[in-house]
Amino acid sequence: MTKLLKWLTIAALVSMLSACGYNDFQTKDEATKAAWSEVVNQYQRRADLIPNLVNTVKGYASHERETLEAVTKARAAATSFQITPEVLNDPQAFQKFQQVQGELSSALSRLMAISENYPQLKADTSFRDLQSQLEGTENRITVARQRYIVSVQEYNVLARSFPTNITAKVFGYPVKPSFTVENEKAISAPPAVNFGK
Repeated sequence: MTKLLKWLTIAALVSMLSACGYNDFQTKDEATKAAWSEVVNQYQRRADLIPNLVNTVKGYASHERETLEAVTKARAAATSFQITPEVLNDPQAFQKFQQVQGELSSALSRLMAISENYPQLKADTSFRDLQSQLEGTENRITVARQRYIVSVQEYNVLARSFPTNITAKVFGYPVKPSFTVENEKAISAPPAVNFGK
């Protein structure tokens, strides 16, 4: 009888261990890190394209110095931000990274608006190629962000579900921050359209 009780106890412990989700946490944690690495990779691609774009625009729009300097400054800030795996678990650092990338996106959109004022710049083959590459990179960034959001969602569901939430607490797997937009209220408001002018 004691042997049977011993074997039943061992079987119960083994079944509890298989349901603890430790391996699932390893898999999901690595998936979120890989997804975030792809987001960073696409941001780096964008940062690498910017100097060529700025130099091309400089040749045509030399008096738009302020905007060109803003783009260069935003790129420097974005590339100087150190990305480590710990950023994914630190909401403040994650928010700072998003802010820096948002400032770069804003500066780039101002640069693209300036290019509309220079028909000969818009006709320049190298500028059009760079603009096309930049647009493609922005699309890649959007896809990479979306994949990261899905990956974090899967991880967070695992971290919050029973019984794996116990494993998360025991082994220190906190809920990860998801990608957010800094000015969510501003972008959710409908745009003002005025044809009066």
